[in-house]
Amino acid sequence: MSFISVTEEQRGEMLRKCGVSSVNNLFEDIPAELSPAKFSLPNGLSELEVLSKCEELASQNDTAKISFMGGGFYDHFIPSAIDAIISRSEFYTAYTPYQPEVSQGTLQAIYEYQSHICRLTGMEISNASLYDGGTAIFEACQMAVAVTGRRKIIVDRGVNPVYRKMLRTHTANLNVELIEDYEDLSDRSMARTALKEIINDKIAAVVLQNPDFFGTVDDHSDIVEECKKFGVITIQSVYPVALALVKSPAEQGFDIAVGEGQSLGIPLSFGGPYLGFIGAKKELARRMPGRIVAKTVDKNNNEGFVLSLQAREQHIRREKATSNICSNEALCALRAHIYLCLIGKQGLRQAASLCHSKAVYCRELISSIKSIKTNDLPIFNEFTIELPVNASQCVKKMLDAGFAAGIPLGQFYSGMENHLLVTVTEKRTKEQIDDFVKNLGDICR
Repeated sequence: MSFISVTEEQRGEMLRKCGVSSVNNLFEDIPAELSPAKFSLPNGLSELEVLSKCEELASQNDTAKISFMGGGFYDHFIPSAIDAIISRSEFYTAYTPYQPEVSQGTLQAIYEYQSHICRLTGMEISNASLYDGGTAIFEACQMAVAVTGRRKIIVDRGVNPVYRKMLRTHTANLNVELIEDYEDLSDRSMARTALKEIINDKIAAVVLQNPDFFGTVDDHSDIVEECKKFGVITIQSVYPVALALVKSPAEQGFDIAVGEGQSLGIPLSFGGPYLGFIGAKKELARRMPGRIVAKTVDKNNNEGFVLSLQAREQHIRREKATSNICSNEALCALRAHIYLCLIGKQGLRQAASLCHSKAVYCRELISSIKSIKTNDLPIFNEFTIELPVNASQCVKKMLDAGFAAGIPLGQFYSGMENHLLVTVTEKRTKEQIDDFVKNLGDICR
């Protein structure tokens, strides 16, 4: 709705109701040393002037680069219909659904979103969403600690380093020990052996990612089997679009699946807001954070939707709380739901196939550049290459050529200063890929 300013007459009436004569009198209880001398606000502008100023500021963002960046956040195609539907007032302004009699539409949408997550991951239950992919990993770890009563968590270094940093932050003041530096990243087969050797009955959970941060697709079934011998909860972080092609967490035997849902119709938006999702086996339902919407019938046998399990702030009991999450990403979850409805099962598979085939084509082209090292590991739409020059310097030069070339891995992993993570989505054309590889080759001669 449009902003309607308050008139001087209305302002005076409000002050009289408060029993004061001026706005300053209203705040006179605040000590002078705590009151700002002045707010230094500029003079007001007209609507036309404000729009012009905002456009000027927005134009400073360089959004014209062709993106080959990923690392958990992806430049996927978003159907225009999503914005048209999501901007309807009944969706855009709907509050959290604690009164089912007036929130059936919101509850049904969340229920259907949960169903999508269950179908994608193969899990039996899902909640109404979480803040982001990193938060989802932390919440899954908290579930594992609560279920097992143990305090040690193994986190594979192939898990997104941004998420691992978030996990370290969230657990910094908790009685939880994170085990991360058990492996040699230069030899992933040795790392797998090293992981299995440290799994024992003191471990609460093992956290893995597929595809991992380096882009490699894996089957973790053997690690899951090892964990089951010791009652260890297994958690897999996944890329939802990749699930159209790769083995699901449930098929590999995982207890909990988590991930970032940004790739499901949510724009990059300079860093958010995004969408964390979580799914689990049914026996973990009462440890699930946040809300779970269920379908039921009323006394007249009419179908309806209700909040069946929830951990809202006024319900929790300190250490017995399932989570400190007291809100969700309902609007972002709705975007993901609409995206999956619009694109459908076959459409998602087609988008995933395009991502994969274009990434394979890009890697094959790069492999023809003698100065750049590639590998033949299985991938979805991301892969790691080793350059003859510093990756960060290469990325800066590629920006001048019009490309956001990828993520330099040296900022996350010591000794990988020349390694670059390259991502290809369905939006990249053959011409863009060809031009990208040509410019990369020119820089790396």
